[in-house]
Amino acid sequence: MAIAERLRIDRKTVSKYMAAEVFEERRPTQKVDRPSKLDPFKPLIVQWLEEDRKSRYKQRHTAKRIHVRLTEECPDYDASYPLVQRYVKSLREARQEQYQEGTQELVWHPGEAQADFGEADFFDADGERRTYKYLCLSFPHSNAAYTQLFGGETAECVSQGLQDIFHRIGGVPTRIVFDNASGVGRRVSDQVRMTEFFLRFKAHYGFGVTFCNPAVSYEKGNVENKVGYFRRNLFVPVPMVTDVQAFNQELLSRCEQDWQREHYKKGVPIDLLFADDREALLYLPTAPFSVCRYARVKTDGYGKFQIDGKHFYSSGPEWAGREIVVRITAHTVEPLSRSGEPMVVHARRFGNQRTDTVDVRTTLSRLLRSPGAWRNSALREVVPEALRSGMDELARPDLREALKIMHDLSSRYDFETAVEAMQKAAELGRLTNANASVLAARLATFTPPDAQQVDLTPYDAMLHPGGDAQ
Repeated sequence: MAIAERLRIDRKTVSKYMAAEVFEERRPTQKVDRPSKLDPFKPLIVQWLEEDRKSRYKQRHTAKRIHVRLTEECPDYDASYPLVQRYVKSLREARQEQYQEGTQELVWHPGEAQADFGEADFFDADGERRTYKYLCLSFPHSNAAYTQLFGGETAECVSQGLQDIFHRIGGVPTRIVFDNASGVGRRVSDQVRMTEFFLRFKAHYGFGVTFCNPAVSYEKGNVENKVGYFRRNLFVPVPMVTDVQAFNQELLSRCEQDWQREHYKKGVPIDLLFADDREALLYLPTAPFSVCRYARVKTDGYGKFQIDGKHFYSSGPEWAGREIVVRITAHTVEPLSRSGEPMVVHARRFGNQRTDTVDVRTTLSRLLRSPGAWRNSALREVVPEALRSGMDELARPDLREALKIMHDLSSRYDFETAVEAMQKAAELGRLTNANASVLAARLATFTPPDAQQVDLTPYDAMLHPGGDAQ
């Protein structure tokens, strides 16, 4: 009793050891694997981790992401996160020790922000992997953040992403801290040099800019953490992106949904803390900034011009060997006519490999004057087989008329609608301007679900050979 009170342990424990006759070390017992709630899902976890080997190292599943996916995708899953964490840890044989250098803790006030780019893989509409850059803007005071997807890190991309976020939150950060990003500017010794385009954007919205000192990443550690956080939580598994601008609108909402969790240090929901940031924001200007730049370029003999070093775009054969003005945005490249209207809108290309972007619609006007070039034109290659075969058999005057129909309908609607309408008219045996125009109008017209239904059978009958309206 006295020993138990002195050592502050249970009396039964004291009695057990006083009654013992041997005190040598016992042989460790082997751990026996017991059934686990996770057993039915282990093959799926292994499959996900194997698929991760084809993805970027920083874009692979974490134990938390696996737990979230199992919760969302498997109705009968009821295991705990620590169970998943232990299992994932056991599957990874090699663990690398991470050393973190001590840094100075900085104080961030409401309304101040940090910006940086990350890089991740995505699937395009054809199922091919493509690398995109994503801009992150974080508010260290509240730990709220947004991200937007772009093809590169140019000044147009940075400005477009920031502008979309500014108008989403209804204000402008008082100051933004950047890394030495080439699209915005850079710090050279004690001097900061910003690009002219970004200087205009900065002056329009009135925010302050600070560039980090070289090799001092902790000065914007919040946004650097967000770059990894977004990659792990929004881009795993690898998403499919068919429309970058539509995907960016979705990202704004998904980022705000993340604010329901508590701040990692303050214990208060992020969305409540962001109210302080919002209160400190500068007012938006009365008009948005036009996020585009203009360049004068000289076209070659095919009407192509060069942007960003290695990327070539088509204008039109009639503009061959002439100087034109091109409007360049974060997502598009638009050669402009003398009146200022775009001849065509190209998706902007990025990267160090040469690309050639040709819009076959720009060849229509030239083909109208020289229909004999139809057989070797790029336009013929993108026309559906049925329509292509039909146009191949046309005499020169009829071919010119078919090209005129395609040109007129493309101008009135779009190229895809024009081609589909002409193909349907050809299948009905009457490829005429009137028939193709009726079909194009029907294809391009949207009918609301609650609109009054009209019987169009008599009109359809008129398009068939031998059909008569009743």
